[in-house]
Amino acid sequence: CSSDLSDDRETRIGDELAQQYASAQPAQTAERAAMERYVNEVGGRVAAHAKRRLAFRFHLIPNVDMINAFALPGGHVFIGQGLLDQMTSEDELAFVLGHEIEHIDHYHAAERVQIEAQLNKLNLDIVAVVTQIPISLWQAGYSKEQEFEADREGLRIAAAAGYSPQGAVNMLERWTKLRSE
Repeated sequence: CSSDLSDDRETRIGDELAQQYASAQPAQTAERAAMERYVNEVGGRVAAHAKRRLAFRFHLIPNVDMINAFALPGGHVFIGQGLLDQMTSEDELAFVLGHEIEHIDHYHAAERVQIEAQLNKLNLDIVAVVTQIPISLWQAGYSKEQEFEADREGLRIAAAAGYSPQGAVNMLERWTKLRSE
């Protein structure tokens, strides 16, 4: 897979979106800053095994109702406090971050922004236009095929970073239970 966007352009679009979404969050507390550093450490170890050499950055959304994670084009990964609260190990966090990294690594996020631009006739060179793309677009998930690819490759890079595959098994079981409730 690839995208019509250059890595630089994809990164610029992702940076604009990330700035928009991050600025909508409440002010940073010491506890949140420490948690975000931890997420960045784990994410950085996993991202070191991604195929694309992007500057991956990880962000915490301090909302306990946000039981989700999502990736933006160009290397930004967001994870909700609600999802972190569901986790029982660093292996689980590594798998979730690996899964989101792979949505970027395999151009799923870049393709999504291009499709959105085509559908709504958006000029992705205009910052004001890019920042109108709603956060819900990224939270919606991808095709089954893309989700399986992200699961498989996310597990691969988390394991390559030294994390146990059991984290993936635990998270996938938990997701299955959450979805059936």
